[in-house]
Order: sequence, then C-alpha cells, then structure tokens
Amino acid sequence: MIQKVSFDHCAWLNEPPHWSKDSEDLVVETGDKTDFWRTTHYGFTHNSGHFLGKAVSGDFTAQIRFRANYTSLYDQAGLMLRIDENNWIKTGIEYTDGLHALSTVVTLGKSDWSVGHLPGGGEDVSLRLTLCKGAVRIQASSNGKHWPLFRLCPFPDAAEYQIGPMCCSPQRKGFIVRFSEFMLGSPTSKDLHDLT
Repeated sequence: MIQKVSFDHCAWLNEPPHWSKDSEDLVVETGDKTDFWRTTHYGFTHNSGHFLGKAVSGDFTAQIRFRANYTSLYDQAGLMLRIDENNWIKTGIEYTDGLHALSTVVTLGKSDWSVGHLPGGGEDVSLRLTLCKGAVRIQASSNGKHWPLFRLCPFPDAAEYQIGPMCCSPQRKGFIVRFSEFMLGSPTSKDLHDLT
C-alpha cells in the first residue's frame, strides 16, 4: 500500500529560483539551462536540474502526478530515482521532436535515453516507479486508471535512495511544473503486465 508523502519531508538538489508548496501541490519554475545528463553522445555532463528527493531504503513503489505546458525543446518533468551523481534515473514527459514523449534516462556512469508515446497526451500525467529485487519498473498513465509498462531495467543496490519530483529546461528558464499526489510505499504486487 502506498501513502501520500508531504513535500515538507523532501530536500532539494539544485533548489530552483522560484518555487512554492502547500499541503497538496508543489509548483516549480526552472532556472536557466538546467539538466541531468552524463557523457553519452553529447560529450558533456550536467547535474544542474531541479530534484526534490525523499530518502528511502529497501524496495518501494513511488507515484506522482504532474502538469505542465511544454513549449521548448527538452522541457521535462517527472520522477527521479538517485543514488549519487553517477547512478540515477529520470523519467517523465519531455518535449522532443515536436511531441510530448515519455522519456527515461537511465544513468549508470553514462546516460541511456529512451522515448515512447503515452496515449492521451502529456500535459497531465501520472508516473509510477517501482524498485524491487534490483530492477526498476516504470509505468505511466494519462487517466490514473490504465498504467502501461514503459521501461524495465536493472539498478544498483544501495543502503539509501532518493526519490521525488524532477524538472529541467535545458534550452531556457521559466518552465513551470505543478506536482501533486506524491505517494510512496511497499512495492506493487501486481503482475508486470497488469495495467491497472
């Protein structure tokens, strides 16, 4: 069972220049040319994106809802799972090739980027990330009911992880994202292909 997590129980990595929170929502406005990426293809390393992490140990499922108006190349928002600057995953919606793509970057020393299409659009999305038995399972939903699988990948064991909302705007500043319904709990017991 997963339960709501207060954003008050999380800590910033790269606090954004403008943000606010209340009992339900976190609203973030990104700084200029922020991103998370390591080496692959582009040759650069960026660790400047905004991440509000909650410490967790052991296996878990995390879930969050986020809403945004994506207008510039690589505008992105979603969830981040992080051990350190060399080992992390960011997953969510990213504006690329003129589309709202479901984007996942798995970084284990170097970054691996995959994109897919989420039926129903990308302006109001919920994500579910499950870490269990050394594997991460990523699901997304545009209606909160249908949760197709988008990524299954290995991830290193650690004594502690950080999990929480993430956003970046590699080409600009001022990308605004509203996060809500941040949930955390025991890993889901649903079958890999159970879409509910």
